Amino acid sequence: MAKKKRFIAAVVSLVVLSIFTVGFQQISGTKPIFSLDDYRVEDGFSLKLIASESLLKAPVSMDFDNKGRIWVVEMIGYMPNLEGIGEEEPTGRISILEDRNKDGVVDHANVFLDKLVLPRALAYVYGGLLYVDGPKLWFVEIKNDKPGKKTLVDPVYAEGGNVEHSSNGLMMNIDNWIYNANYNFRYQLKNGKWLKEPTSDRGQWGITRDNFGRLYYNNNSTNLQGDFVLPNKVIRNKYFKPVISEHQRLASNRVYPIHPTSVNRGYQTGVLDEKGLLKEVTAACGPLVYRGGAFPDDYKQNAFVCVPEANLIKRNILTFKGLQTTASQATEGKEFIASTDEGFRPVNLFDGPDGAVYVVDMHRGIIQHKAYISQYLTEQLASKKLDTLQNAGRILKITSKANKLNPIPDFTKATTSQLVALLSSPNGWLRDRAQQLLIQKKDLAAVNQLITLSKGSNELSTAIHALYVLDGLNALTFETLSAVVKQSKQPETIAHALGLLERFATPQRVASMKAMSTELLARNNETIDLYLSMALNPWLKLSDATFLPMLSEIDKKYATQKIVQEALTSGLEGKEEVYMASMNPSDFLKSNLTLTINNRQKKQLNSIYVAEVNAVDNRTKGLKLFRSICATCHGADGKGIQDLAPPLKGSEYIDGSMKRLASIILHGVSGPIHVNGKLYQLNNEMPALLNNKDISDQDIVDIIRYTQNALAKEGKGISAADVKKMRERKPAGSGVLTEKQLLEDDFEK
Repeated sequence: MAKKKRFIAAVVSLVVLSIFTVGFQQISGTKPIFSLDDYRVEDGFSLKLIASESLLKAPVSMDFDNKGRIWVVEMIGYMPNLEGIGEEEPTGRISILEDRNKDGVVDHANVFLDKLVLPRALAYVYGGLLYVDGPKLWFVEIKNDKPGKKTLVDPVYAEGGNVEHSSNGLMMNIDNWIYNANYNFRYQLKNGKWLKEPTSDRGQWGITRDNFGRLYYNNNSTNLQGDFVLPNKVIRNKYFKPVISEHQRLASNRVYPIHPTSVNRGYQTGVLDEKGLLKEVTAACGPLVYRGGAFPDDYKQNAFVCVPEANLIKRNILTFKGLQTTASQATEGKEFIASTDEGFRPVNLFDGPDGAVYVVDMHRGIIQHKAYISQYLTEQLASKKLDTLQNAGRILKITSKANKLNPIPDFTKATTSQLVALLSSPNGWLRDRAQQLLIQKKDLAAVNQLITLSKGSNELSTAIHALYVLDGLNALTFETLSAVVKQSKQPETIAHALGLLERFATPQRVASMKAMSTELLARNNETIDLYLSMALNPWLKLSDATFLPMLSEIDKKYATQKIVQEALTSGLEGKEEVYMASMNPSDFLKSNLTLTINNRQKKQLNSIYVAEVNAVDNRTKGLKLFRSICATCHGADGKGIQDLAPPLKGSEYIDGSMKRLASIILHGVSGPIHVNGKLYQLNNEMPALLNNKDISDQDIVDIIRYTQNALAKEGKGISAADVKKMRERKPAGSGVLTEKQLLEDDFEK
């Protein structure tokens, strides 16, 4: 049972720091006294403040370098006041934090980059820094802690969206690809060139992974979501969008704060309980699957989630059963960390090189963006003077009392052999960094050691790390991967090896692949069968007579498992009609393949590929506004986002009265609501744009014009004058529209 623990910050007196030089800047600061009396932490754990103002302000993300120092993104310009005026000013920065006297508390900060516009993500990768500045994604080399050569990786990384709903994350996965939240592309620097590929659009703020390499994320109203399959495996077929394998809600959204807090829709019935406590998450973000190796065994791969609106951090227990993952509240009625400090705003969580969990606390009064802030919340923040909490920011460290932290190695001095050994560390952060440094070192002397490791078996995914080091070194061969598949006892390792084998598909190897696949099917393992069904695609195109019967065998074995059926649909890309004609597919697969064939005929792509095309055409104002305001919840294609918002495309509200549509945009909608005959009972409310001073009547006209062109059956129009009338026509009751009002009110009067 969690008890209230008292933690006094390591700094016990107000000490004026010496002035130190940062680039061309002179910065001075103070170490203030901070008490963590108001924080309740789960039994067996300690919470320590390790960095605070004035060494940093408004931190939102961080990473560690090869010396164990913290590199932190400071989004200082975010909502500087209740109106958001001045947000676009270049006040953001990236700083290097150090603990020079080794007392466990940061005592020195260097500004590495400044004059940034709303920076929100970074990754210490490839010997440099990948970071976001405004809409652009940059990579900069690091020379003696100073910026070197800059490379523009993606000019439209975060184009069109407000900061609360724009791309972030930049998480390196075990497959050597960098994934994002809120963006359907992934990146990799390969042989000196930046690669950019479509991937599924995931989450809102923050992204994490498990040891296998599956991705987890969330959105403001969803505690935790995740994929049941490895990234990019089930989306090979561009004319089919999986709905079971990805974007699954894994846990309850129930939350247990220890005091009433100011939340955006606190006035709405059901948002708060009878004590004024928030009932379900409304700003969930920054998930972390713990892989640090320094917590007790029961905490391995637990999923921690930030809930800044309620001043707490939630712990979910992940359960892996068969092909699916679920999550549950760790302690019913209580949270892992909960505080009565309304300035506590955890927005991101990270494993550290020592095995601790690091909490990025933005420590800011206003966390709701101006585009969506309600009048209720505006008044609440002003009355509590939370709008004046602007120049703070903290990083805290969570440790287990039962387990010792790992010593932090100096990777700048690590030999190749030492790095290979670290691939077997219990600490996932150390394994990840060792993998990337081995690739950067390009020391082929490690190849034989890596091949041996790749055939091994343990729960820490050491063999998988070894495979992707070999991949990064361009040292993989068909023979090596075949040996891994044949010798490994670990289905997860085999799954990755099968994916890597795809690039080696040639007519000369068809017989070998047939024999290997036949042996794998005989193992009767559902994980192996799942990934085999997707990995056979390039081989299928070489010899459908050889591999179609194998896919048919998988189809029959898993006729009612929709995850496998979606995997088969991906694996049969380009061969759907052949399979339909010759293999008598199961009902689920037949339905999927029929849909795929019809979509191809209609040229209806999975929206992640549509977004790739649309990203070029950003000239029209309506399109830009739609992307910035609407697409973050309803999807770039208007088809809705699961657990977040219903579809717009072809809905009765898009095809119906334009004045009603304008009223919806202006005044918002509170559910439940039916769309196209389906009931949506989502844990959120469509925000109103009525009080957004940046959105004019003409902007509403432009948004509607775009929706009519892109999403309606027959395009209609509306004038700015009519929008003005709808602006002045306030809905009865709370001022937010309900389904009853939408159906019964006459908006044409």
